[in-house]
Amino acid sequence: IMEELVEFHDHALMVALAICSLVLYLLTLMLAEKLSSNTVDAQEVELIWTILPAIVLILLALPSLQILYMMDEIDEPDLTLKAIGHQWYWAYEYTDFKDLTFDSYMIPTTELPSGHFRLLEVDHRIVIPMESPIRIIITANDVLHSWAVPSLGVKTDAIPGRLNQTSFITTRPGVFYGQCSEICGANHSYMPIVVESTPLTHFEHWSTLLSS
Repeated sequence: IMEELVEFHDHALMVALAICSLVLYLLTLMLAEKLSSNTVDAQEVELIWTILPAIVLILLALPSLQILYMMDEIDEPDLTLKAIGHQWYWAYEYTDFKDLTFDSYMIPTTELPSGHFRLLEVDHRIVIPMESPIRIIITANDVLHSWAVPSLGVKTDAIPGRLNQTSFITTRPGVFYGQCSEICGANHSYMPIVVESTPLTHFEHWSTLLSS
């Protein structure tokens, strides 16, 4: 989905570039040459500048709607997580496992290990198997929060009393960082999110250790 979003962004920029270039050319032409009355009053010109914007809107709307439907579509995930927003930390539950739950707090700067990111590292990361569809159910315990990991193309609001869901998949091992992107209070920027993507064997070993 993130790749589709990037491609749509590039597509929209190219359309905007074409529109700006055409407008700049017409402005330059009007300043450099005197348009005749036949050109100004021509019905063909009026027809073009009525139909052309409609075509441009269709070219932008169709890919956008396709991506929106893709973001809402969740097909048989291999793993389901539940993220609960608290003031000021996240709690996670692996619903496919028994008693696999933990809280994720930001590591203070004074305790941060060397080489880690300040204000982004947590004491307990989310570990997921790569190349597996992941569904995450998001809610909040107190106020509005927002679970957002930009590099995964995921941003979903956490609302008290309501369950929102989204899905993602990682195609490579790595660590992905995010933060609460809702102004939920004074310390909302101290609610980082860290997702660690690992091979399936490593994930099974981690889940076994944590469950025991």
